[in-house]
Amino acid sequence: MFKKEISAGAKSKVKSSVQRAIRTKIVETYPLLAPHIDEIIPKKSQLDLLKLPDRVTLYALDNQPLFWQHMDDPIIPHLRVVHAFPKCFSSLGIDRGAIRFVLSGATLMAPGLTSTGGRLPDEESQLKEGDVAVVEAEGKEEACLVGQLRMGTEEVKEKKKGVVIDMGHYLGDGLWNMTID
Repeated sequence: MFKKEISAGAKSKVKSSVQRAIRTKIVETYPLLAPHIDEIIPKKSQLDLLKLPDRVTLYALDNQPLFWQHMDDPIIPHLRVVHAFPKCFSSLGIDRGAIRFVLSGATLMAPGLTSTGGRLPDEESQLKEGDVAVVEAEGKEEACLVGQLRMGTEEVKEKKKGVVIDMGHYLGDGLWNMTID
């Protein structure tokens, strides 16, 4: 989604009532982030809304991107937020062979998760289609991709093929390199 360099369009201030609704939606979507929400978006701070190409909305605080949303999809954290609070998000693991494809903007395919180096969540923490997941690379410390699942993890285990995440934010993409003025 963010393969090319992007520049922000219109920048506007978010009303305090809308900002409270965004905070609530973030805590609903990512319950483990609840203890840290005041650190991410302080109550008295002013959140900015930036319009990006392809109907993407970016929420930023003090020129630091925090979350983005494509149309009516769930609010997805920027990788900088994921790196600051790695244990607060559901995660998957890809094998070494899939790393270069993911970092070049390719869709994440099921074989990268089901092969020897890949990692899917266990039975208690299965993810369903539409959930937001963070993808970690085998042998690396930081997450490399965050996006919305196109098939649930149970289905990935059964089929072992197909698209898992087709639109996401990855290290080195246009959103990662974007500067906000």
